[in-house]
Amino acid sequence: MAILSTLAMVVQVLSAIGVIVLVLLQHGKGADMGAAFGSGSSGSLFGATGSANFMSRLTAVLATVFFVCTLALAFIANSRTEGRTPASLMDAVAPPATAPATPAGEVPAAAPAPQTGNDAPQKSGGGGDIPK
Repeated sequence: MAILSTLAMVVQVLSAIGVIVLVLLQHGKGADMGAAFGSGSSGSLFGATGSANFMSRLTAVLATVFFVCTLALAFIANSRTEGRTPASLMDAVAPPATAPATPAGEVPAAAPAPQTGNDAPQKSGGGGDIPK
C-alpha cells in the first residue's frame, strides 16, 4: 500500500503541474478575435485551431488524472485508518464517571455544608442563639 500511495502522490503532483502549465499556455477567448483581424500570429505547430483543441484536450485528460489520483489517495488513507480509530470524534470521549449505587431503600448521606461567615458557630460568651 505504501508504494501505491507514493505512486499516486507522484502522479497527482505531476498532473497538477501539467494542468497549471497548460492552462497558462492556452490563449484566452479574446486572443482568437485579435488573430482573426491579422494582429496575432495564428500560424503555429498545430495550425490556427489545432493547438487549442490539442491543448484543451490534454488539459482535460490531465485534470481527470488529477481527480482520479485524489480519489485514490483518499481511499487509501481511509482504508489505513479503518478499525484503528473510532468512527466519530464523540466515540473517543470516555463516558463520565457515575456515583456508586446504594442498596435499595437507603439514602446516601449528604456531605455537610461548609461553614462560612454567618453560619459559623459563635465563640462562647458572645451571646447569640447558642443554648445554655
